[in-house]
Amino acid sequence: MPELPDVTVYQERLRALHVGHRLLQVRLLRAFLLRTVTPSLDDFAGRPLRTVERLGKRLVFGFDDEHYLVLHLMIAGRLQWYADQPKPGARNDLAGLDFDHGVLVLTEAGSKRRASLHAVAGRAALAEFDRGGLELAVASSADFAARLRLENRTLKRALTDPRLFSGIGNAYSDEILHAARLSPVTLTSRLGDDEVMRLFAAARRCLDQWTDRLRRETGDGWPRRVTAFRDGMAVHGRYGRPCPDCQAPVQRIRYADHECNYCVNCQCGGRLLADRGLSQLLRRDWPRTLAELEERRSSP
Repeated sequence: MPELPDVTVYQERLRALHVGHRLLQVRLLRAFLLRTVTPSLDDFAGRPLRTVERLGKRLVFGFDDEHYLVLHLMIAGRLQWYADQPKPGARNDLAGLDFDHGVLVLTEAGSKRRASLHAVAGRAALAEFDRGGLELAVASSADFAARLRLENRTLKRALTDPRLFSGIGNAYSDEILHAARLSPVTLTSRLGDDEVMRLFAAARRCLDQWTDRLRRETGDGWPRRVTAFRDGMAVHGRYGRPCPDCQAPVQRIRYADHECNYCVNCQCGGRLLADRGLSQLLRRDWPRTLAELEERRSSP
């Protein structure tokens, strides 16, 4: 799922390339994408794009008379920009926004269609899409600590809860926790003040550094490679590969469609975290340390 760094770069390039240009029409290619009835998409035809905002992981396209298109890319949604007016219609194409200088195509890979588009009128209607998450770029350390301790959750769950923090998902929560040297399953109630401040600093630093890096990679062009798995990440998507700091193999916890990646040495004091499915199956035979795990793997 595109998270804060990617969505921010999308927002900035949309502003630079499209604000002031007229939207000629919205071509809806997959009916499930549109989740509202009024205003109709025809009401947007001919209106110039005035603003592009970010609301959590959503992009908000603002037009005259307080008309807005609210787009959530979800896990596999991506935006492609073409100046030569192609005709959307490929298998993964969901919609085409025809502007007077090109077309913006929304695609979604895979079989699970989760991306959504809402058309709304009136600024007040945008409140429905605001999950209330704290924007770390402008938050104080006190604000961060208060949000973190609102509920007793694991750090992984707390960081990725959009009601608590804005724009952080599976990928960057892994990177933040590794940078902070904290276990993903530590409960928020068990953190000391110094650990909370370390987590706050790591979150700000990680998100800022990756946003700046993606800006540099994109330059004056269009963000073509939007992915949760990037070269240079410390642990996310690096299961079995060496931690860049201690060289121990990166471990994982799998759940639903996601996995949490972590370093057993840098974050967990050398102790393996229990993978829910495997640990329930193995019970007392579940290895407790990286050495035990490697020993079991090497046994015939």
